[in-house]
Amino acid sequence: MPKDLRIVFMGTPDFAVGVLKEMVEANKNIVGVITAPDKPAGRGRKLMASAVKEYAVSKNLTVLQPTNLKDESFLEELKNLDANLQVIVAFRMLPKVVWQMPKLGTFNLHASLLPQYRGAAPINWAIINKEKKTGVTTFFIDEKIDTGSIIANKEVIIEKEETAATLHDKLMEKGSELVLETLTLIENDNADAKGQPENKNLKDAPKLTPENTRIDWTKPGEEIDAFIRGLSPYPVAWSMLYNNKEELKAKVYAVSFEKTNHDQELGTIQTSKKELKVACSDGYIMIKEIQLPGKRKMDVSSLSNGYSFDNDSKLT
Repeated sequence: MPKDLRIVFMGTPDFAVGVLKEMVEANKNIVGVITAPDKPAGRGRKLMASAVKEYAVSKNLTVLQPTNLKDESFLEELKNLDANLQVIVAFRMLPKVVWQMPKLGTFNLHASLLPQYRGAAPINWAIINKEKKTGVTTFFIDEKIDTGSIIANKEVIIEKEETAATLHDKLMEKGSELVLETLTLIENDNADAKGQPENKNLKDAPKLTPENTRIDWTKPGEEIDAFIRGLSPYPVAWSMLYNNKEELKAKVYAVSFEKTNHDQELGTIQTSKKELKVACSDGYIMIKEIQLPGKRKMDVSSLSNGYSFDNDSKLT
């Protein structure tokens, strides 16, 4: 006899919405949704709900938005939902008192093939590191980050021109399937979770910061190309532009790579009406989409209509 699941779902961004939507459409019994508090956004600093909250409210689901996951009043509300399983997708680290609460446990969907790419940004780092495949994994949460016993996983091929945006959508779709399959395993008492294999060659997926998203023009072109694709459209690779005696932070969204020998100083810019290329160690990075401060993202032709580069312009 299948177990009667009473599920609390926890998540915040669009990636989590895709999974929650599939659960709702599969008629899973979701007794509550936990998401981040509303945050001020935009020029007017108007309070904005998370993507998960917007969807949950549209489906008349019970929503809780704790600022502190250890707060006694939140813990009491969570307990009163009487869930026997918790599903976590793109949320924050849970205290033990929360993940230990339901009788059937708490499982997380992670956007990598664990134990590889534990951490906050697995989608981005898989592309940056030029992996040929990645995937999604469900695992029961324990006291460390992304180290719990694996329930199931699914592989996804990383295409040659993959960006963080396209891989995000593929993994969201595959992750939704995996969560439903995991729920079926738990319902039927077939979730044979296994400890993560020991591996000395683990690659991590640390949080993306201004420091680790800056383009290094001394790297080979294929590495720079992968770096920029892995950070597009968010949080976006960046570089300092020195031009017309100005120093500007430029965001680079899309490029291609032209392998060739040259004697240009690394980071040197060459331009024409339809071309903006930057010297790297083994050729040129051809910039397709760029954004300068105070301007919208634009292609090179649009940029050249209202912006000029001097002979000594450079990206560093």
